[in-house]
This record gives sequence, C-alpha cells and structure tokens, in this order.
Amino acid sequence: MSPSIPDPSPELLRRAAAVRRAATALSQLNDDARRQALHAMADALEAEADRIVAANQEDLEAAATDGLAPALVARLKLDAAKLAGAIAGVRQVADLSDPIGRRQLHTELDQGLVLERVSVPLGVVGVIFEARPDAVMQIAALAIRSGNGAILKGGREASRSCQAILNALQQGLVNSAVSPDVLDLLTTRQESLALLKLDGLVDLIIPRGSNALVRFIQDNTRIPVLGHADGICHLYVDAAADPAQALRVALDSKTQYPAACNAMETLLVHEAIAPTFLPQAIDTFAAAGVELRGDPAACRFGITLEATEDDWRTEYSDLVLSVKLVPDLEAALEHIRQYGSRHTDAICTTDPVAADRFLAAVDSAGVYLNCSTRFADGFRYGFGAEVGISTQTLPPRGPVGLEGLVTYRYRLRGDGHIASDYSSGMRHFLHHPLPL
Repeated sequence: MSPSIPDPSPELLRRAAAVRRAATALSQLNDDARRQALHAMADALEAEADRIVAANQEDLEAAATDGLAPALVARLKLDAAKLAGAIAGVRQVADLSDPIGRRQLHTELDQGLVLERVSVPLGVVGVIFEARPDAVMQIAALAIRSGNGAILKGGREASRSCQAILNALQQGLVNSAVSPDVLDLLTTRQESLALLKLDGLVDLIIPRGSNALVRFIQDNTRIPVLGHADGICHLYVDAAADPAQALRVALDSKTQYPAACNAMETLLVHEAIAPTFLPQAIDTFAAAGVELRGDPAACRFGITLEATEDDWRTEYSDLVLSVKLVPDLEAALEHIRQYGSRHTDAICTTDPVAADRFLAAVDSAGVYLNCSTRFADGFRYGFGAEVGISTQTLPPRGPVGLEGLVTYRYRLRGDGHIASDYSSGMRHFLHHPLPL
C-alpha cells in the first residue's frame, strides 16, 4: 500500500520559498557571477574533502550493518579519487557555455513590433535520488550554472555524505554572489513526500533511482517529472560483427560498472555468428564473474542457467546477463521493441546497411554502433555532469545537462501596437526573420 502524501509543513514551505527567492535572484546574475560561484563551490569541496570522505565511510559502515544491496553500495561509495573526479566535473560545468539568454527566434512581425524567444531558467528543481552522494555535486553545479535553485533529497543510506557535501557547497557560495539559500537538502521521508505537493514552488522533479521510486513519484505529483523508470539496455551482435571487437564492447557494457542504468542487461546474438562468438563470450564472462542466463538456443553453447520470461524484463544492476539468439536483425529489433526501456541500445556490425537500419529503427534515447552502452552519460557527452537520464520521447531526452534545465520565454517589443489594427485590415504582418 502506498504511503499517503502529507501536506508540506510550515517550515518546509518557508525553506522552499527561500530557495525560490534565491533562484529568482540567481537568474538575474550574469554569466561570470555564475561561473565564479561554481569555482568557489569546487574550492570549498576540495577544502572539505577529508571530512566528506570520512562521512561517506560512516555511511558505508552503516550500509554494511543494514545489508544494503551490492548495487547500492557501489553507488554509495565516494572515495578520494571519485570525489576528485566529481569536483573536476563541477569545474567543467563552470567552463561550459552559458545556456541562459540565448536568442532562439527573432522576427519582425511588423515595423516596430519585434518578437524574440530567449532561453531562461526553469526556476526550482527538486531531485530525489538513492545512494549516489556525488549526485549532490552534479545537480548543484548544473542547477546554479543554469540559473536554477535546487531542493535535494538523497537516500537515508547516504545522509551523512550528502549533508557534508551540501555544507561545503553552501560554504563556497558564501564567498560568491549566489545566496546559499539556492540549495536545500531534505533529510526525512516526510519531507521528501511533501516535496511532491510543492507545485507553485518547484517547477520540475527529477527522480534518480529504482523503477518503484520513479513510478511512485510520477503517480503522486502534479509537478512535471523527468526521468526514467528502467535501464534495460541491449547489445545486438550482428552476423557481420567483428567477434573480437563485439566481445570487448559486450564485456565493457556489462562489467565496467554493472550497477549503472546504462549497463547492458540483455545480449542478443545473431545465430549465424553464435558458433564463433558465443563460446568465447561464455568463457570471458565467466572469468569476469558474470552469471549468464540463456534461452534454449544459447544454452546449447554451454550456458547452464535457462532464462525465464522475467529475465528479458529485468534490470539486474549486477553481474547477471541474459543472452538470446536471434535469426536476423529484424528479430533483434522486435525483441528490443517488446522488452526495451528506451534507454540505450547498441549494435556491433561491419555491415553499414544493418548499422543504418538499427540506428534508425530503435526508438531509444541512445542508439550506438560498435561501442559500449556505458557511454550514455552526461560527463562522457561533454555536459560536465547530468541531473539524470530521461527516456521520454519529448525533450530533453537521454543524459540531461544544462540544456535540459532551461526553458524559453517569448518577448515582444512594440510601440503602441494593438491587435485590432490587424484584424480590421488597417495593418498587415510582415513576419520578417531577423538575425539571431
């Protein structure tokens, strides 16, 4: 039974309103001020690195006692190297082009009546995530760089890490033109539930976590939700694939970070290449500690566990992989259409016709040729970081960086123009395009 959604407390309403006011002020700052704020945040994170890592170690010790799932433990861990990488990501976001104030449309409707469409911040984003304390840094950097406030809620298992990181970020903002109030961290389940009722103060909710978390949020708020419920990613090894290359791509897609949503969960193999590819793949995956579950045709090559119907629909987030043989490319496409989550799917082939067919026919946020599904990531795309990955068809789609945190506003400048003059025929529209 789903929990009831409580009304926001007066204290939560006060804090959310403070974030809103700070975000409004932030949206008026120039590009340099927002850049400098991110560098101040990065400096503060570096100064507090030992404290942050120590807080994370406390979270990891508590997780071991609580029996947290291995996939969540992997996401929870924030050692010195991972923290340094996240801080570098904050600096990279600071150096990205300003997403605010870009003129997307410029039209002279009539003499002295000029229309433009300009990119502006969304306002305030609420982000709910499980484990992943590094998400606090990513989201804060992207939000402030794009002129937005952020209300964050991490999982209970990451509470110490998230608080230590937020403290550092806010301390950094004290030394900038941005108010520390622009960031807020929720610490209780009641607050995270009440966040769903903050329509009017929060403009977008981004859930980063399990299928159950995302669907619960989607079902219980009037605030727009951006995210993905599943990460069931496929790799199809075509008849014309280079077996050695395909095996390397497959191994990376599954094992480079199996807890990630862009890790491969199902390997589809053309039956013509199976005798060459599959025996070696079975040995290689076994050596990497991957449990294989195959359909009857795949099991004839040495896979000992038979896959069930549920396996094709499962995001393992672990060293488990389902394997299926298909007679042709069209069968692979049909399997992805039936079981895929529209996240990221890849093909290995040297046949340009098969490659083009796959890239055009698979309706996923990311569709790849001869490369690992693990490239579906905002940092790897050059976004500096990401607030999440969206599998919806409306934009933003895929890894969501700065461009996904802005909307646009129409601005019309006139000189006493009135609509009646045009409806009466006294004046006529020019609709003359102007330079952007």
